[in-house]
Amino acid sequence: MALQDPSSLANLSEIQTTHIHLSWTISFDERKISGHVLLDLLVLANVDKVVLDTSYLDIKSASLDGQDLKFHVADRHPALGSALTVELPQAVKEGDTLKLRIDYSTTDKCTAVQFLDPEQTLGKKHPYLFSQCQAIHARSFAPCQDSPGVKVTYSADVTSPLRVLMSALHTSEEDVGNGLKTYHFIQKTTMPSYLIAIAAGNLEGREIGPRSTDTESFIATGEKLLTPYEWGRYDLLVLPPSFPYGGMEASNPCLTFVTPTIVTGDRSAVDVIAHEISHSWMGNLVTTRNWEHFWLNEGWTVFVERKILAYLHGELERQFSAIIGWKALKESVNLFGPDSPATALKPDLSSGIDPDDYFSSIPYEKGFNLLYHIEKTVGGPAVFEPFMKAHVEKFASQSITTEQWKAYLYEWMEQHHGKEVVDKLNTIDFDTWITGKGMPPVDPNFDTTLADQCYALAKRWDEARSTDDLSGFAPSDIDKFTSTQKIVYLERLTDCEPLPHRLLAKMDELYKMTEIRNSDIRFRWQQLCVMASYKPIYPHVVEFVTEQGRMKFVRPLYRLLYKADDGADLARKTFLDHRKFYHPIAAQLVKKDLGLE
Repeated sequence: MALQDPSSLANLSEIQTTHIHLSWTISFDERKISGHVLLDLLVLANVDKVVLDTSYLDIKSASLDGQDLKFHVADRHPALGSALTVELPQAVKEGDTLKLRIDYSTTDKCTAVQFLDPEQTLGKKHPYLFSQCQAIHARSFAPCQDSPGVKVTYSADVTSPLRVLMSALHTSEEDVGNGLKTYHFIQKTTMPSYLIAIAAGNLEGREIGPRSTDTESFIATGEKLLTPYEWGRYDLLVLPPSFPYGGMEASNPCLTFVTPTIVTGDRSAVDVIAHEISHSWMGNLVTTRNWEHFWLNEGWTVFVERKILAYLHGELERQFSAIIGWKALKESVNLFGPDSPATALKPDLSSGIDPDDYFSSIPYEKGFNLLYHIEKTVGGPAVFEPFMKAHVEKFASQSITTEQWKAYLYEWMEQHHGKEVVDKLNTIDFDTWITGKGMPPVDPNFDTTLADQCYALAKRWDEARSTDDLSGFAPSDIDKFTSTQKIVYLERLTDCEPLPHRLLAKMDELYKMTEIRNSDIRFRWQQLCVMASYKPIYPHVVEFVTEQGRMKFVRPLYRLLYKADDGADLARKTFLDHRKFYHPIAAQLVKKDLGLE
């Protein structure tokens, strides 16, 4: 099947990359990475040129076997970057192999890498850099075929004054003089370009588990449900506060980047780690063929994440997590609008739209709900869980489409359970689920046992708007709530009409909500208050959105503040004053949210 990717400018159907070698030198003073990339290429069709994806790169030269080649960098596409066309000295035929070298450096417009000054880090003494390449940002730190449909092995030699980590196994390092070391890495399992990642700085590590840092139970449960973990080590790197995601979406093999906002002290954000570990199978091992099928990464990953939580903590925990996810899905659909093409599980990206513009909880939660609905329809976990394992075994190290996934679902169910289960599958309206807009066509009817107390307390506050007597409320109302229950309680209130300011003031007096440092609770509390244009919360919102850059929190709060009474100027000023703090991806999206483009 010829590879087609509307988000890539490369000639993917004619040339295929099999291995990438990166030879880099990091300059913190110049805030750039320079060096070269060596691309091992397999010729798929007779061709006389190689076309690669690039974005804001300074291309110095292209060569083959030491011979300089002519090259051309095209005018920039608004979302997809600039095609780099390298003319080969002679036409090549199907089956030939090439080793193409491109010398280049990144520029100050690089969207994959964020350089931090010492004062932006926790220690305040050393600079720092980290990368984030999903969805189409790898092309801004290396010329490549930047498509998830191209899976490669990679290696790297990185010279730096500070310690380097990558999404590959560290094999050795040596001093090269002038306070520099060269670090060597190898990744022998194939993976897409968006999973190539680097971090460099004053990094320290702690060994806790044989493969991981306090995550062994998650990995072991994943292996029980699916297949053996293929990536060797599993390390977590807590990044500076400006990291734009909860974890590196889809997490990197061997090394997962995580936001410091998940370090809560009460283990309430542990689902982020379960999610990123689940990516070891769904996304990293079995990968979307292009970004239209992104739900195959994220919907499957959320499904496996919640399976792991159910195995470790019981089915009610999975149901509770799914309720929170359903709320996030509704918010995303409302943000885009129920008729927006961005709300389809498999959106059409053929117009060349930036996949980041469609980034939301939809592929995660709509995807989860489709798989959850299939599981219920075919007969529950006893029938569906063996298919999960078979899905990974069938498509490991491949990049696949929704159509391939569905065809194998039918094939496997017929082979193992016969016509009866196939007939059950046929009751599912797959077309509406996959290409339809808006919310899913089926209400999941999750078990609300753990949520009922939250709903009941929210209902009492909602009904209190018509009375002056608030004596029935007390701090003990939430004393026994877990952090997650507090989140669901606040989420429920955001579904109501904005609360009167006197109720918000009383709630804060009793429950000390503004004082809570758990980031998810802070976010939901501040959301509830800003929706009501409750001005005493505005300074706390400014504090929160400028001390961390996680888009899950920052973007909605900026949008809400922008729409709140007397909030627009404050939102814009706050962003403009702190723009350099944010990762380039986050800064660009917040800029759009605030109408600053």
